[in-house]
Amino acid sequence: MTEAKFRENKLFDIAFMGLRAAIATIFIVQGSGKFDPGFAGFLTNIGVPVELQIPIALAETIGGILLIIGVLSRISSSILSIIILGAIFHVKGASNLTGEGGFAIDLMLLAGVLLIIVAGPGRVSISHLAKKIPRFLH
Repeated sequence: MTEAKFRENKLFDIAFMGLRAAIATIFIVQGSGKFDPGFAGFLTNIGVPVELQIPIALAETIGGILLIIGVLSRISSSILSIIILGAIFHVKGASNLTGEGGFAIDLMLLAGVLLIIVAGPGRVSISHLAKKIPRFLH
């Protein structure tokens, strides 16, 4: 099966939407937890300015929401990839792939958002539907 035909497959569309939804759910849950005042203390302990608490929390939460609905997916994935790289290298020190302080899940999330940056949101997205609206108006 050629790549073009594979990408036209409905199962591909559903699987890609599932990937976006899974990544988005993780970011929404993690991001909403970062509004807690305890996260500000954590940032201070790792040498990150406490003023970044709200921008990080908003980026993860709003970025996750945008991924689920499929709007500005490449931009939000780019921002989320920067946050993940910060988690891997600054927070976890990129020292252990597994175990205590491991970054295996972060690496999987990074791979997922990089895929979304390259492939876009897919056909099950508001962005894809918005492209079709002008055709219906004529």
